[in-house]
Amino acid sequence: MRHNPVKERLAKGETVFGTMMFEFLSPGLPQILAESGADFVFYDLEHSGFSIGEMKTQFALCRGLGVVPFARPPGKDYQFTARLLDSGAFGMLYQMVESADEARELVRWNRYPPHGIRGAIFGGAHDDYTAGDMAEKARQAEERTMTTVLIETAAGLENVEEIMAVEGVDAAHLGHADLSLSLGIPGQFDHPDLQRGIDAIVNAAERNGKTAATLAPTPEWGYDFMKRGYRMMSYSYDIGLFANSLSAGITDLRNAAES
Repeated sequence: MRHNPVKERLAKGETVFGTMMFEFLSPGLPQILAESGADFVFYDLEHSGFSIGEMKTQFALCRGLGVVPFARPPGKDYQFTARLLDSGAFGMLYQMVESADEARELVRWNRYPPHGIRGAIFGGAHDDYTAGDMAEKARQAEERTMTTVLIETAAGLENVEEIMAVEGVDAAHLGHADLSLSLGIPGQFDHPDLQRGIDAIVNAAERNGKTAATLAPTPEWGYDFMKRGYRMMSYSYDIGLFANSLSAGITDLRNAAES
């Protein structure tokens, strides 16, 4: 089975970079990501119309490129985890995780017995249709699969220390937009309450030997996050990257035409 270089590099204290996909899928996308220097990609099925079948194709296209594919499921339900992992995802990004008990259950979905409840199919997409020892494949799957939890509610923030102490949780991902809504300060990203939350997440992750992850809509946000200890960085997302680049280019051309 393929290993997970992102998980391995994070365990060494390195910083990794990728992006998020909400809208655009094409056969060439993983190659474009690789050529752009992305270490990983999060495919978001919660806020998009992406299907499991489309994800299976994207995961297959990531093979051999060095881009590690992760998925945010449509919801927190075992069936979504099982289907996405079996289709080839290297890990899950779970939305609005609010307690240690919930985090422990999510970890169980990502692991085979005796450490979890993941159902077994071997010789399929997730292990590249290869033969081999079942026990060894289960061990390798547990080693490579990342369980990342989004801290994006007031309850999740309050319990972040206990959540990050759960064995098998690999990373805490800041959800700054939803967290601002939950804290009653929608869109006020400079608000002291949100800024304290940003630090609380990375501090809890570091105290428990875990990783703090986030999305940086601009490089300036990313610089700040990295100074504070965030080491898994999604630079923007497909809609934002396309819209901002297109808008900037058209604006420059229009100004030139009108001058």
